[in-house]
Amino acid sequence: MAIVGDIDHRLAELGMPVCEFTEAVGVTPANIAVLENGRAKALRFSTPDAICRVLDCQPGDLLRRVPDDAEATRPSGRPDLSPPAPGPAAAPAGHPRRRPGPGRGGGSCGRGRSPRG
Repeated sequence: MAIVGDIDHRLAELGMPVCEFTEAVGVTPANIAVLENGRAKALRFSTPDAICRVLDCQPGDLLRRVPDDAEATRPSGRPDLSPPAPGPAAAPAGHPRRRPGPGRGGGSCGRGRSPRG
């Protein structure tokens, strides 16, 4: 499932250029694109508030839910609420290319090291 924005449709209805819109809202064009294409991971309430103030609309006018492929193939059209299938085993802790060695405390973040001199 993805939540995508319909801001571009509202802008087209109003005939408002994106640059004018982003300046009025106080959000970068890149952040508007993230909202539009469903890549946003979080959203502050102040953002849709500012957008709705500028576009004279309600938050529900801007966002819509798009079902993913699994939902689209289900006969009922309702989401599958069963737990996800187990994935691959978890990777070992630590960065694979960085190994503790001389001068590296193995995660001590520099605490307890003697000064180099």
